[in-house]
Amino acid sequence: MNTMTKKIIAYSMVGLLQLGLGVSASEAAQKHSEPPRQEQGNDRQQQEEQERDNRIQAENERHEREMRRRDNESEQEWHERQAQENEKHDKKLKTISKLVLSRSSNADDN
Repeated sequence: MNTMTKKIIAYSMVGLLQLGLGVSASEAAQKHSEPPRQEQGNDRQQQEEQERDNRIQAENERHEREMRRRDNESEQEWHERQAQENEKHDKKLKTISKLVLSRSSNADDN
C-alpha cells in the first residue's frame, strides 16, 4: 500500500506538471496569434463600410420622401420631379461609391 500511494502521488505530480506546462503554452500562443496592425485595418475598414451604409440609408430615405406626390402638385409636375429626383439619386449613390473606393485605394497605398 505504501508503494501504491507513492506511485499515485508521483503520477499525480507528473500530470499536474504537464497540465501546467500545457496551460502556459496555450496562453502564450493565444496572445501572439494576430498582429495588432491587422485589427486596426479591419476596424478602419468596418468603420468606412458602416459610414457608407449610413450614407446610403440616409440617401434612400431622402429619395423616398422626395418621390412621394405633394398635395399641391399636378400629375405632370410630379412625373417631371420624379425624373429629376431619380437622376439626382443616382448621382448621389455614385458619389458615395466613389468616396468609398477612393478611401480604400488610398488606404491600400499606405
